[in-house]
Amino acid sequence: MNSTEHSFDRYAEVRAALADPHLVPLPAEPGPVGTMAWLRATVARFSSGAEHTRRRALVEAELARLDPAELRRSAATGPGGDARVLTVRALAEVMGLAEPDAVAAAVGAAARTYFGGADPAADAAVAWLLPRVGGADQETAAQRIGLLLQAFEATGTLVDNSRTAPAGSSVRALLTETLRHDPPVRVMRRVAVRPTRVAGVPIAEGDLVLLDLAAANRDPELFSQPEQFDPLRSGPPALTFGSEPRRCPGREHALALAAGILAPQAAVEPSSAFAALHRAGAPLLLPNAWDHASAALFAAQGFPAIGTTSLGVAAASGLPDGTGATRRETLRLARRLGRGAFLLSVDVEGGFSEDPDEVAELARELAAAGAVGINLEDGRADGTLAPVALHAAKIAAVKAAVPELFVNARTDTYWLGGRQAETAQRLDAYQQAGADGVFVPGLTDRAEITAVLDRIDVPLNVLYSPTGPALSELAELGVGRVSLGSLLYRAALGAALGALEDVRSGRPVRGEAPSYDRVASLAEQS
Repeated sequence: MNSTEHSFDRYAEVRAALADPHLVPLPAEPGPVGTMAWLRATVARFSSGAEHTRRRALVEAELARLDPAELRRSAATGPGGDARVLTVRALAEVMGLAEPDAVAAAVGAAARTYFGGADPAADAAVAWLLPRVGGADQETAAQRIGLLLQAFEATGTLVDNSRTAPAGSSVRALLTETLRHDPPVRVMRRVAVRPTRVAGVPIAEGDLVLLDLAAANRDPELFSQPEQFDPLRSGPPALTFGSEPRRCPGREHALALAAGILAPQAAVEPSSAFAALHRAGAPLLLPNAWDHASAALFAAQGFPAIGTTSLGVAAASGLPDGTGATRRETLRLARRLGRGAFLLSVDVEGGFSEDPDEVAELARELAAAGAVGINLEDGRADGTLAPVALHAAKIAAVKAAVPELFVNARTDTYWLGGRQAETAQRLDAYQQAGADGVFVPGLTDRAEITAVLDRIDVPLNVLYSPTGPALSELAELGVGRVSLGSLLYRAALGAALGALEDVRSGRPVRGEAPSYDRVASLAEQS
């Protein structure tokens, strides 16, 4: 009986098919040990059932030995050349294999028939690799060769496809856009081993099912906004790396290899660039915006990074500050400012929730909008401080969810009556939770600033005070970041009131206001 071919390209359909135990990868015909036919029949990729479970566990054990950061460094420091060869060479080096260049050449020869066909050169390459990859048994060795072939085929293609993206983009932007529009694996094939149904369509035993992952990841019903598609995160919804129970276990490793090779082509990662601006002796002066126009004006003055002010966002919306009332307004502004040419840090008060998981979800949304940092405070609207353990849990949850997001952990001890002892306790806990920087507004005494700097290992952020040390003095002390908070927003309101009073009193308006044309042109700056 002839089999029927079915094609699915909607997200829900593709995900359902990938999770259906009756739809399995096309089985491979076995062959003599050391041949490509043997390899195809032995690797997890082409297996199903109990064999797949056992072999996948071997793959996961191998991947657990490999540090993604080390893979990225190896890929970044390797010689130039073909992306597939560079990927395999870096992976072989970190796996501890001898002669990584020779391994890469053999993998390239073997890859010619990985997905079918016969070639004596491919068989010879597999036979050469088998004793060199090690492993407790031949099945383990096969999984290691499979990892190398996956790196050659999928990761190498990802790098090649990313190289066609516009130069100057960050590595994250390059990979995200490529995985959405030009992924290395566009279609997956399955065969029905028992009758089943997908989206109401009956599938007979032996029918072939084609799953269009690329189309599913552009499904307008699911991904109505570009920021909703984020294949670089560790879970659904993106299907770029498959879906359970066969979700690719090497996602982090593949992205690390690709990022290492692409790093010389791409601009510095925004998150890394933002962190690098926090320098003792040359602190980051961070102006805080409250809308698109203010951010665009600050950026036009040459400020590479801009924060938001929770007071400005709240007051402009007619809402109270510091009460958790402006989550929606904060996200809306971040989505607007995140498209700008500057680095964006967002003031999120206490995370708009007492639930660390909800704060982590907010962090994911802000990172997807383009933010590279957040300011997370422990002060509460009732004049108390959040429990140390709770605030530390929020920080830890954010760093687990979005490791690259710069978390500036703020303690309001100096504003709410505490002093050195409590400040030290809280900063210690926040650092241990993973904070990238710490912020102590109200800290203006030079000796106390020095005392705080002596006990922390991350950059110190202070709030500029007209009555406190000048920017140059803060630099000499070793402060890494100076925020302006709500000062500019309040100054703008003060200037507006002053101009209004000048007009009412018949005086010439003091101060210099931007021209109409200049302000109107800000709408074109994103």
